[in-house]
Amino acid sequence: MKFEAYLAALLRPLGVYDLRRGTLNRGELAAYGARLDHAEGELDETEREMSLCTAEGFGLERIEALLPYRPVCETAQQRRAALAALLRIGGDSFTPEGINDTLRGCGVNARAEESGKPGYVKIYFPQVAGIPEGFDRLRAIIEEILPSHVDVTYVFWYNTWGEVAGRRPTWGDCAGAGLSWYGLAIENEGELGWG
Repeated sequence: MKFEAYLAALLRPLGVYDLRRGTLNRGELAAYGARLDHAEGELDETEREMSLCTAEGFGLERIEALLPYRPVCETAQQRRAALAALLRIGGDSFTPEGINDTLRGCGVNARAEESGKPGYVKIYFPQVAGIPEGFDRLRAIIEEILPSHVDVTYVFWYNTWGEVAGRRPTWGDCAGAGLSWYGLAIENEGELGWG
């Protein structure tokens, strides 16, 4: 009832209205004040949703509706970062650094590198052995971000017994280091230079 009190204080100096609680005039002010309180709440929500920095609900959904794919994100903060990364794409965003910034901003766990051959780029998936889960969706998003004239090669890596045995010859060495099979995979990826 913030606006009811404000309206009563505004009209009190006129001395014409009986502004005591329970009177007809005060009831009218209470009705107006309730509607103004509601409108203020609606305006606050709209103001929050109009800015990408603060949006939490329908503001993010409206921006995402403009895109062919939703970013791979779960929280509102991640969604805001992904949409900001997509909105930053411009004429100078097609350098490896710009593309990787956009991929990271979209929540895609991928890294682009030049292949050494003009018009070709390699995409790696850091800390993911094999083909990542939901690869078809990730591929569609990545290919939407990359320039259409660039040919993409996806590079997957696998943790083989030979690579593990080269670093950890016995299971005791693995257990002593506190590594699971997944931990061994990540350790191996770091040595490959993709971590």
